[in-house]
Amino acid sequence: MTRLLIYTLNATGALEEYKEAGRSVMKSLKARLLTAVVGISIILVLLFLGEIQPLVIAFAVAAVTAFMTGEYLHANKLLKKYFISVPCILFAAVIPIVLNTGLVYPIIAVFMIVGFAMLIYNHKQINYLDFAYAMFGTLLITFGMSAFSALCLNCKPLSFYFATIFSLPWMADAGGFFIGASFGKHKLCPNVSPKKTVEGAVGGVIFCVLTAVVLGLLFAFVIAPEYKFNFVALIILGVVDAVVSIFGDLSFSLIKRSVGIKDYSSVFPGHGGMLDRFDSIIFAAPVMLAINQFLPFATVV
Repeated sequence: MTRLLIYTLNATGALEEYKEAGRSVMKSLKARLLTAVVGISIILVLLFLGEIQPLVIAFAVAAVTAFMTGEYLHANKLLKKYFISVPCILFAAVIPIVLNTGLVYPIIAVFMIVGFAMLIYNHKQINYLDFAYAMFGTLLITFGMSAFSALCLNCKPLSFYFATIFSLPWMADAGGFFIGASFGKHKLCPNVSPKKTVEGAVGGVIFCVLTAVVLGLLFAFVIAPEYKFNFVALIILGVVDAVVSIFGDLSFSLIKRSVGIKDYSSVFPGHGGMLDRFDSIIFAAPVMLAINQFLPFATVV
């Protein structure tokens, strides 16, 4: 009788834990879905405005880049060291806007000179490792997001490039998650991202290629039939983009682990920070720009 009572109590406790876990998952899922709905709505509004005036996209990218740079600096407790954070954030905000002018290299030169001047003057408040962290990260984030801006400012149809930049890395991530959760057995990089698997990575490549082809078909036959789309280039992009997206995700995950944080911020409930959402795009956008230079994805018929 006593054993039966103990078993009953244990079963009841396990059931309560199971219910609590279920409620927690549902709460997290609701937060993620709400964030996704709001995020997609903002993206659609930006796309509509960008079709009217592409500079709207450039200014939006500049704002996002500056915000992500702030998140990155905050992760290593450098945001309040204004002598280094202000030049970094200003640089990140300006470059995506001035891409089509002759000001890019002068601004980079000024940024590097000002950065080292701040290091020399404030060497007792910041060491070289933290300085290098700030400068390299700012250049990396700005370089990646500037490719996003360049594609939207210089390539037509804008809506195709805008949709592709977002869709491919995120679908690679989704494919990696679903395939990895269902079939994943072999860890991809357990010390950096324990949940990623080799099977998930393969699933990400498949999802990414399918998304690229579907987008090409959708624009070729429905949205922009006046353009001819290069499906060989899109398949190549799908494969390369998926691989590079994984590298981007792992790279920023490694940075998070090195500074001892889980997310860069909590600006997106259930998703983490802006940098947590755009880490793969930072790596994927320059690759898309490079491939498009040699194999244009869309040409006027």
